[in-house]
Amino acid sequence: MNKIIECVPNFSEGRDARKIAKIVGEIEKVKDVTLLNVESDADYNRTVVTFAGKPEAVKDAAFYAIEMAAEVIDMSRHKGAHPRIGATDVCPFVPVSNVTMNECVLIARTLGKEVGEWLGIPVYLYGAAAILPERYILPDIRKGEYEGLPEKFKDEKWRPDYGPNEFNENVRRTGATVIGAREFLIAYNVNLDTQDIQIANKISGIVRASGVVQINEKGEKVRVPGLLKFVQAMGVYLKEHNITQVSMNLQNYKVTPPHVAFEEVKKQAGKFGVHVTGSEVVGLIPKEALLAAGRYYSKELSEKQLIAAAVEKLGLSQLNKFIPEKKVIEYMLGVD
Repeated sequence: MNKIIECVPNFSEGRDARKIAKIVGEIEKVKDVTLLNVESDADYNRTVVTFAGKPEAVKDAAFYAIEMAAEVIDMSRHKGAHPRIGATDVCPFVPVSNVTMNECVLIARTLGKEVGEWLGIPVYLYGAAAILPERYILPDIRKGEYEGLPEKFKDEKWRPDYGPNEFNENVRRTGATVIGAREFLIAYNVNLDTQDIQIANKISGIVRASGVVQINEKGEKVRVPGLLKFVQAMGVYLKEHNITQVSMNLQNYKVTPPHVAFEEVKKQAGKFGVHVTGSEVVGLIPKEALLAAGRYYSKELSEKQLIAAAVEKLGLSQLNKFIPEKKVIEYMLGVD
């Protein structure tokens, strides 16, 4: 039986179509790899690419894409709303079919070594591929972002897993890259009809699993956990649309599916006098996540009707047209 893994690299370029095409072209030229989705955001100045195929071929395609990104993206000039640490900000591998997580870990670590040694890019390993426990969570590695790398390299505990530990001329352009292995993650954003980023930030703190740090009656800092398990969240202002978003990573959609996150954000937004106007999925989504939403909102029975109900009730076509045939991973891979 064919082994299939998915790779979802995020590149720090969402405005220049020619640069994006060059990066994507490196993926398309690799045999036994299928390009599934390319999604760019000008406000984030970021492009999320999804492709899948045989493990070794997917690793090679990721290397060529990272190499091209390092050539066409100059991080010293990069500005965008989304946190980032390098030209290829993050590159995770996800088991899809007949592949174990351990195999994805091996692919991630092999690629990390190649990128660090052959391309001279500092590499941090995260998720299941992390060697150090404090590097398991992506936001922890990305603290300080690209601008904080010179200071980060002075701290021995943040020595890269592979590649140079100095902010040389090459690293000034490329930044660092985070490579890892994880389960399927849904990048899911809920739109708010307000330009007030403080409201989006407050809602994000309330719903994300890590919650917020507050001062108790004794003047001590204490962390108050958030409402949604396995959810990362932050507030983002979209200048192009003049709205804000609660931008989330649903790290385990079987525990916290999109419709649960959507309804909780809507509930919290109401407390601030703000309305939720829709949502968006960045990249691909498993079919079961949409079917679960369809069952929550509708009594329809057919798969097509349930997915249509989910798209309507979650407002998935508000900013960009949501086409299930191009957004559901099972449909794109031709497997069910």
